[in-house]
Amino acid sequence: MPLMSFEGINVIYNQGQPNQVHALKDVTGTITEGEFISIIGPSGCGKSTLLHTLDGLIHPTAGHVYINGKRIEGPSGEKAMVFQDFALMPWQTVFQNVAFGLRLAGKKDRDVKDHVMRFIKMVGLEGFEHKYPHQLSGGMKQRVGIARAFAVEPKILLMDEPFSAIDEQTREIMQEEVLKMLQQEKKTVIFITHSIDEAVFMSHRVFLMSVRPGRIIDDLKIDIPYPRTLETKLLPQYQEYKSKIWDHLKGEVTRQYQKGEA
Repeated sequence: MPLMSFEGINVIYNQGQPNQVHALKDVTGTITEGEFISIIGPSGCGKSTLLHTLDGLIHPTAGHVYINGKRIEGPSGEKAMVFQDFALMPWQTVFQNVAFGLRLAGKKDRDVKDHVMRFIKMVGLEGFEHKYPHQLSGGMKQRVGIARAFAVEPKILLMDEPFSAIDEQTREIMQEEVLKMLQQEKKTVIFITHSIDEAVFMSHRVFLMSVRPGRIIDDLKIDIPYPRTLETKLLPQYQEYKSKIWDHLKGEVTRQYQKGEA
């Protein structure tokens, strides 16, 4: 049994209204425990809508999402989200932000100190636990968001373009570090990105989506062994995967222009 499956997902915003938008159509897939799945597609194809539906934040118009065969109806402790805009509380310290999910569960800081510090150390922020977000760089803020997600110990991490707001050099370092953390913690990841390079570098499989209404029209296996390093990007098959994804995106964007939606 897959860890997560979703069948016939349709999402229609403002259904029955003149401004109705069919965001997702008949989206179906399975994800095995420990997999890193990237979702990539043209702008506006419903990537974030799909991620939020898998998290339970959006209820699909049709179709269902399952974890270990059990239908999910909303957010739960089995899943945690990492956002692209950090989503930190500016009035709280690094420690307090990482402990946020645990506090929501009714636990006190003093009861989870060692647990929270473990993940602060894991993301390389030991010594910054009493700093506030305005005192951190963009990369450091994203590390806090990742530590916060890990701290609640979910089965599945949902990551919505988590590196899009940081510079390219930090982004490449973060890709390697996150892969190391995921292998250490044995997490399953569903990851949205606009970067072809990022999708190939990090993923076991890449879901390629169509223009709206979004569908998964290909499930591309990235057959490159882990651990992956920056040298991985020099491999011939790495470039072949990038070319295949680019050909897909180019074709879908062309369709988007032809439909007058770009």
